[in-house]
Amino acid sequence: MCLKNAEAVARPVASSGRPRAWSITRRLTLLYVASTVALLGLSTGFLYYTLKRNLETTRQGMLASKVQVLSLLLREHPDKAEALDSEVEHEASASQPFRYYIRILDLQGQTLLETSGMEDLLPAASFPAPLEATEEPLNHLTQKLQPDGSFLLLSIRVAVGAAGSRSRVLQIGLDASAGDALLTDYRHKLLLMLGLGMVLAALAGAWVARTGMRPLVEITKTTQHVTASHLRERIATSQWPAELAELASAFDAMLDRLEDSFTRLSQFSGDLAHALRTPINNLRGEAEVSLARSRTPEDYQQVLASSLEELERLSRMIDGLLFVARADDPMAAIQRVRFDARKEINAVREFYEALAEERGVDVTCEGNASFTGDPMLFRRAVSNLLGNALRHTSAKGNIRIAVRTLDDQSVELSVRDTGSGIAPEHLPKIFDRFYRADDSPGGSGLGLAIVQSIMRLHGGGASVQSQLGLGTSVTLKFPAGSSAPPPAKMTEM
Repeated sequence: MCLKNAEAVARPVASSGRPRAWSITRRLTLLYVASTVALLGLSTGFLYYTLKRNLETTRQGMLASKVQVLSLLLREHPDKAEALDSEVEHEASASQPFRYYIRILDLQGQTLLETSGMEDLLPAASFPAPLEATEEPLNHLTQKLQPDGSFLLLSIRVAVGAAGSRSRVLQIGLDASAGDALLTDYRHKLLLMLGLGMVLAALAGAWVARTGMRPLVEITKTTQHVTASHLRERIATSQWPAELAELASAFDAMLDRLEDSFTRLSQFSGDLAHALRTPINNLRGEAEVSLARSRTPEDYQQVLASSLEELERLSRMIDGLLFVARADDPMAAIQRVRFDARKEINAVREFYEALAEERGVDVTCEGNASFTGDPMLFRRAVSNLLGNALRHTSAKGNIRIAVRTLDDQSVELSVRDTGSGIAPEHLPKIFDRFYRADDSPGGSGLGLAIVQSIMRLHGGGASVQSQLGLGTSVTLKFPAGSSAPPPAKMTEM
């Protein structure tokens, strides 16, 4: 993978007239180079500063040593010319690599002793005024630049003899050219290393950023193949960094949800077309038959009554679809109030009482629970469950509705019948829209889907258990928050 491809991953589409934002690869490379250069700069600066300080300390130590030695010789052995001559002439001439020059003057400025060649390099007049013996000499060094190099100059007044009745002027010049050349060479090498480090850091940063961005390139390639008709693409997360592995897993989960949604949408479209086709064909067939020949008013009245039944069926189906669609909206909300669940169940049971007596089915209700939710939706859920149970329960059967508050303060509602039951292969799809486990008339396949939507709005869940020939039990469980005591304001209402 080339750097250009990696940069293309994160480069947003720039609007006209606006500069393009830098890619993540370029930013990472720049940050890597900047951090590397900063570290190298700090390191090289510290090394250079340390060398310079060590060099200055060495020079000052040498000057202090020579001042001490010469002061001692002049004070204790002023008459030993050989010792002074050896120190001034031979020791100074042999000093390497820090060569120094020494001159001894009397108070009238006459040269008494000096290192060979010092007059040409450092005349007496080039030195600063002499310091008193009580002053710290190293704090008053003077640097002089010459074509042949640079010198550190020191001039100090020292006592001669034990009595200290006489004094001399001591001039010392330290050749700093070698040290300056060493610093210059070291500085050039550090700058060269800094430049090479910058180049190497840029190359390494580009490689690191490009390698790190490779998974995003693969994600981009995968997303480019994802279409409404091709949702089976998945991203392999093996050997990926943890952060990108989580991203890939989340992306795969999103594709799973999209594939499921598209599958359900396609199935829903087919089921809807199938569900609408039956009543529409019935309406069309009855209209064609009634118009085929002249009929009596009673015949037309019968056709209109039959058409009205089909239209009512269509109306109920459309209402159910609209409700399910609104319930699927993530922004959908319900008005929660405190109500007596047993009271709402009894109201629904009374509505179906005549139908239950006609079918010879006994409907009982037991238990009590206080409930915080939407009472109209709660009643609709119970109505759908009871209607389904009556439709599939034969004469002399019974339906038991039970409501209770569980130990975890959640509310459980169950509707159990002794009807025909549902085959095991149908149970996983029983809450799907338009799904019907049998071809019995009167049902649109939306009743349990609406119940599921109502439970989703309340934050609860629905489950079903059934055995062929023994009956079916549908359980609705509302979360603990639904059974919790309502706020004071809600209680007053």
